[in-house]
Amino acid sequence: MAAGTLGALSSPVHCSTFWFNGINNSWGVMQAALFEQGLTSTSTLSFVGSLSITCCVVFSLLSVRFMRSVAARIAALIGVTMLGIGELMSDYTTSNVAGLFGTAGVLYGSGSSLCFIVTSVLPSQYFSSKLGLANGLVKFAGGIGGAVLSIGLDKLIINVGTAWTFRIVGILCLATGIPVTFLVKELNPPRGRAPFLDLSMFRNWAFACIFLVGSTGVFALFVPTVLSSTFCTISGDSLPQLGSGVLCDRIGAVNTFLLASLINAISMFAIWPVRDMLPTLVVFAIINGIANGAFFTTLPTVLGSIYGPARTGVAIGMATTGWSIGYFMGTPMAGYLLQAAGGVKQGSIKSYRPAILYAGGIALLSALLALVARLKLDAKWLKKV
Repeated sequence: MAAGTLGALSSPVHCSTFWFNGINNSWGVMQAALFEQGLTSTSTLSFVGSLSITCCVVFSLLSVRFMRSVAARIAALIGVTMLGIGELMSDYTTSNVAGLFGTAGVLYGSGSSLCFIVTSVLPSQYFSSKLGLANGLVKFAGGIGGAVLSIGLDKLIINVGTAWTFRIVGILCLATGIPVTFLVKELNPPRGRAPFLDLSMFRNWAFACIFLVGSTGVFALFVPTVLSSTFCTISGDSLPQLGSGVLCDRIGAVNTFLLASLINAISMFAIWPVRDMLPTLVVFAIINGIANGAFFTTLPTVLGSIYGPARTGVAIGMATTGWSIGYFMGTPMAGYLLQAAGGVKQGSIKSYRPAILYAGGIALLSALLALVARLKLDAKWLKKV
């Protein structure tokens, strides 16, 4: 694919990914600020963040159908608009928990769903042999968004407060996101009426296993980034996402998916619980961030390589819908464990250990399922799959 085509694709999807990934990945900063001002408990605030990412995936199939009906450009425009309005309206809910669930949770999450589907499906229309690199470049912007917003939000909260921070982020999202959505262009938009739900996909062992890997793995995926703002500033690293895209093209998307799952599990069990020292936690955050970034890059690459551009949207929609329960319950369950162990004010890694063991156990199960998926596809370890 020519460089000009890559440029035509990259601007709109990068901007959308920057905002919806960036705001999701930096929710821990807003959560900490709202907790410090006494709004409610950490576990309840975790549910707000979980609700937004749950809406992002639970509406995936509807977003796929909507995009096919109105075209990717309109879907992206509506998605970005909902992101910005969700943030803008959240400035009125910094003293109202119920309102926060509606704005930063449902409204923002619904917009995220549209943006996620558009940015996940479009690369498969433009690329085949370098699909991993293309998806890596798309997720690259999301990693930058997470890092920039985590640092920026912290400074804004200190200087202008949480309400104005929501307001500023919403304005910036609308001002930069809406214009570039008009650049969205589908290369080969799917023709005809596709099934809303294609259960025949589960007859394919590869899809069934990948579905299970994602459905279990997401219970633990956001636990480190949401429970500590320290992790938020590091785990959004964009270079690992780009690197995992290149790795998909080199060693195979499924092999990369398995490697990311293993690294995620090992980092939680081997590094996070070991010491109360900040350098150790920084090492964990970097390694865990690499694994998490690779997860989101490899999934659309795996499904795109299996089904091609015509069915990628439905496959991604079905696979990500399976994440709904894990997204909604994963981090709040860890939040309850953290509270029971003394909470963040205890100032020690010991209070995090029950949540660590919970997240690590889930991550290990996901890695084992990924291993089964890899062996079902091909028992030869050195083969590119």
